[in-house]
Amino acid sequence: MNVVLKAALLAVISGCCCASSVPSFILPFTDCARSRGKDGFYRGAIDVTESGARCMNWTEVAGFEERYPGKGIGEHNHCRNPDGRIRPWCFFKNHRGRVDWGYCDCKQGVSLPIRLVGGPSKSEGRVEVFHAGQWGSICDDQWDDSDAEVVCRQLGLSGVARAWSQAHFGKGSGRVWLDEVRCTGNELTLEQCPKSAWGEHNCLHSEDAGVSCNPLTDGTIRLVGGTGSHEGRLEIFYRGQWGTVCDDGWTNSNTQVVCRQLGLDTPVSRFGVGSSPILLDDVSCTGKEPSLLLCNRREWLRHDCTHHEDVNIACRPEHNGESLPTIRLVGGESPREGRVELYLSGQWGTVCDDGWTDHDAEVVCRQLGYSGVAKARVMAYFGEGTGPIHVDNVKCTGEELSLADCIKQVPGTHNCRHSEDAGVICDYGASQPNPVNSICGLRLIHTRQRRIIGGENSLRGGWPWQAAIRLRGSRGDGRLVCGATLIDTCWVLTSAHCFKRYGNSTKQYKVRVGDYHSLVPEEYEEEYGVDQIVLHPSYHSNSNDYDLALVHLSPGAVGQIPGECVSFSRHVLPACLPMKKERVLKQASNCHITGWGDTGHSYSKTLQQAPLSLFPRRHCEQHFRGAFTSRMLCAGSDHSERRVDSCRGDSGGPLVCERPGGGWVVYGVTSWGHACRTQQSPGVYTKVSAFISWIRKVIGHDDKKK
Repeated sequence: MNVVLKAALLAVISGCCCASSVPSFILPFTDCARSRGKDGFYRGAIDVTESGARCMNWTEVAGFEERYPGKGIGEHNHCRNPDGRIRPWCFFKNHRGRVDWGYCDCKQGVSLPIRLVGGPSKSEGRVEVFHAGQWGSICDDQWDDSDAEVVCRQLGLSGVARAWSQAHFGKGSGRVWLDEVRCTGNELTLEQCPKSAWGEHNCLHSEDAGVSCNPLTDGTIRLVGGTGSHEGRLEIFYRGQWGTVCDDGWTNSNTQVVCRQLGLDTPVSRFGVGSSPILLDDVSCTGKEPSLLLCNRREWLRHDCTHHEDVNIACRPEHNGESLPTIRLVGGESPREGRVELYLSGQWGTVCDDGWTDHDAEVVCRQLGYSGVAKARVMAYFGEGTGPIHVDNVKCTGEELSLADCIKQVPGTHNCRHSEDAGVICDYGASQPNPVNSICGLRLIHTRQRRIIGGENSLRGGWPWQAAIRLRGSRGDGRLVCGATLIDTCWVLTSAHCFKRYGNSTKQYKVRVGDYHSLVPEEYEEEYGVDQIVLHPSYHSNSNDYDLALVHLSPGAVGQIPGECVSFSRHVLPACLPMKKERVLKQASNCHITGWGDTGHSYSKTLQQAPLSLFPRRHCEQHFRGAFTSRMLCAGSDHSERRVDSCRGDSGGPLVCERPGGGWVVYGVTSWGHACRTQQSPGVYTKVSAFISWIRKVIGHDDKKK
């Protein structure tokens, strides 16, 4: 351990284990730092994840030790970081008995200590880092919200990160340790960001940087100055501060929206004037919107009002003697499903999935007015929330009228992350559609943006041709080997190199279609055996050229139509193949890669999507020189600060583009690249149009078909 790390360790912790007495808003050094070797790999004895799960023996995961020789894994269950991650981790069995992985319980101890000072709460303040035995501040040159996002992540604080400059939280008094910090926002710690050398700067303490890791999101509302949270002056949260709403054009329809957003019933009296900024004016709602932000209005801070025109509202706290629902579903395909969020203490927050069952889902759905079958969903199935985690260890019998009637811990008490947010599907049977015809390139689920590297979560069913090639696991859930593209009822397209490690014996593999969350069984998800693997005859394992393979699926259910394997639905449909002489760069637009690969922080449990651009052949040849052939495409992001590329786990997966006039075409198959998320290094994809004759010959289609 070097002198700096040792000094930091002695200054911040006492003892020799992972427990620390340092306040929660300081990131302490722990055993995960103390036991890190000179080669950067953790060699300590921690064997428990942050969630409290006991680590599995490394040898229980077939082939993993051979994949990372000499990295300290073997016949033991101690946490390690063999893949070079900054934090040690391990495999463990989740509550369904399936193999999962998680970071180890060391409070992110491999990072230098960091703290927030001078703020009104533990979630905001001047940023200080510990170096050479003393705390010091960071200069605000280049300081922005991306840097703040990394600081908040490193401190384990959720919410919208905001950067502050010019000593917003007061001037520091020690050293100015860092300057010119330039994070992308994807880093795990401040150490991973480009920055000045320690102590090199041209700043005064009047330029000290700060952050707010506020769990409140823009558009959160509250009522202030009344007898309870159901009445008062309307205030709305925007960019780190609360402000009022002007009453110009205010109607009862607007009031209905406010009360609905608060989970209450309607209308009005006066509760005094505010002193905060007036943030909104000329709000006009129809009365049906779920949030005030969805109503027509002026731009933020544009108004011609005084505080004597502040909107004041009184919602009814009760209706027919019963508490009104303060619950909503977010992130689903329809109003019947989504992440469960509760409105408590003036803000929406999530429910942790510890002990979350169908009984809990039944109560949530009953409270929302649904009477059909209810299904629980765990592990942030509908995406991670951003506000507080309100509730943990919910225990319903299924007979309760409201989630509030269930036995649970005191609100705000939990040991969870947003990766454990609970969800539900109400009227479960009604959500399963009838089979649809095989029309290639259709996306029957309309996607929307949410936040593979530089990518974002896809919408469930948004990429219906996405398939996954998995090993047949002796312990149940087989490991993901590669992505693939469904192109026919019995055929998927993938990369030939996917079979390099485990061979091309059909008994080794299975193919999963209709999957979204890799650890949660789903109603559209099906797995098929493999009865044929066809590598391109010109492919050689020592080359990246001709990197293409076709996999034939075993027929599915008994009684299925002869010659058919996969039953198509709105979640399972084939992608179109390009035409033989199609000029990809001229025809293709709106291109995406999809998969469950490396997100830059971990391997994703939910299907990811990332937009990218196809680059001209000349650009690719200049970059890769002789390694790039006419049978390849290269693609990536045009924005270096948010680089997009496909990584490990996405090999063999689709690069699809929307053809003019509609229809999605698989133009590329993820093949190779120099490294994940390397600046200025695009990913390389096998060019599908160069192999159309071979594909149609193998799958038995006439070559003249498109």
